[in-house]
Amino acid sequence: MRAVVVGLAPVVALTLVLLAGCERPPAAAPARVRVAAASDLKFALDDLLVAFRAARPGVEVEAVYGSSGNFYAQLSQRAPFDLFLSADVDLARRLADAGLSDGPPFPYAYGRLAVWAPRASPLDVEALGLRAAAAPGVRAVAIANPQHAPYGRAAEEALRAAGLLEAVAPRLVLGDNVAQTAQFVDSGSADVGIIALSLALAPGLRERGKHAVVPEDAHAPLAQGGVVLRWAQDPAAARDLVAFLTGAAGRDLLARYGFGLPPP
Repeated sequence: MRAVVVGLAPVVALTLVLLAGCERPPAAAPARVRVAAASDLKFALDDLLVAFRAARPGVEVEAVYGSSGNFYAQLSQRAPFDLFLSADVDLARRLADAGLSDGPPFPYAYGRLAVWAPRASPLDVEALGLRAAAAPGVRAVAIANPQHAPYGRAAEEALRAAGLLEAVAPRLVLGDNVAQTAQFVDSGSADVGIIALSLALAPGLRERGKHAVVPEDAHAPLAQGGVVLRWAQDPAAARDLVAFLTGAAGRDLLARYGFGLPPP
């Protein structure tokens, strides 16, 4: 009886094929969205991103906060962000008109102004409203820089409409953005500030201060909007975040922070 000898080459080849079939494909890198966001969104967007990350664990989001005007200048030079959330929808529209966006701009909120002072201040901010900025004993009034911050322009408009700008102008201290404006007052560098209502309602400032809401008709509407940038690394992930922001969960959260909402 003759023994049958099987060549090793076919066996080795088959083994390699089977092993290759058992190998796991490399894990896909998580999607990443880099957001340039207006500083009035600091606390609202931070809260929203907690919910978004829980709902979309495969998407990493990094948010940087600052002046919308400064971000616009950087994005005009193709700064490495995927999504721009501006406190002035016109800045988002300009980027779209220049061909720098992946799709049209979208509205997401209307900002509101508030007069804010530390809780220990003798100023009766709730009763005085904007007049607190011109009250006796007030040495410094903080607003965002009107040159590049939408909230600064709105604060200046509101003071002018109230007939207070000329009296208050020598006392003005300008923050680079509206969040820095709030910090000036919170740290004692200014006696009172005209800041975003969303910051006055935020944890921390809400407990440490008192505020009065500035009437909406005292300044032009603070219509806020954004765009996905043309060079976004993952446009689909950026649009997913936009959908979350402008959807029911995002709108409810923005309303809790005092933002007005565009029609759904």
